[in-house]
Amino acid sequence: MRLIAANWKMNKTVSETEDYIKKFLKLVGKLEDREVLLCPPFTSLYVAGKLLKDTPVKLGAQNCFYEKSGAFTGEVSLPMLKELGCSYVIVGHSERRRIFCESDEVINKKLVACLEEGIRPILCVGERIEDREAGMTFKVVETQIRLALSGIEKYTDSVDIAYEPVWAIGTGVPATPEDAVEVHRFIKEVLKDLNPGSEGRTRVLYGGSVKPENASEFMKHEEIEGLLVGGASLDPESFAKIVNSF
Repeated sequence: MRLIAANWKMNKTVSETEDYIKKFLKLVGKLEDREVLLCPPFTSLYVAGKLLKDTPVKLGAQNCFYEKSGAFTGEVSLPMLKELGCSYVIVGHSERRRIFCESDEVINKKLVACLEEGIRPILCVGERIEDREAGMTFKVVETQIRLALSGIEKYTDSVDIAYEPVWAIGTGVPATPEDAVEVHRFIKEVLKDLNPGSEGRTRVLYGGSVKPENASEFMKHEEIEGLLVGGASLDPESFAKIVNSF
């Protein structure tokens, strides 16, 4: 089942989250053939969890810490997220890597913690524009995947991967569907090499300037098993159009 996820990033207050979800739930159908996920900021997870309970829309977090508790000021643990109703968490987003200096080692620890807690992680990978221009896209993506999944290769079926070329995030210039398909196929090959016994349950999503106008173009391709949507998910009507577009 394809996954359409909304990453709100640092947007929306609690009251704005409540208004959004009430509107959004009226705009989407029964969602029998697709999975839909909302990832609000931490401050809105409680109210979002209450509103999404007993609905087909899932709740996820944008980040987590790898320890269950302790003296880690400002961090949020997976048991905390689980109690709020989160079934997914985004790990290793390029903004976490670039702005908050998250290393591949830290991302690996977060993935391990997610698997231990039973929350499905969405691992984000993707190259910068200078990497693409140097012909390093595959090398960068493969390195990120192998380091992130180091030691947990046999659990790849419990992880989804979002290919988000850094140069396309928030720029309004997405990768072409053909470019995305090429990288998605490569990611599947890497996963097969890491875990030959895999049942193929890892979905590879595309993210990067996805809009209602181009969502269906991406989703026409079977290699693209979902979308991770940023700016276009902040408006309930816009995100509903994406969800309903295929």
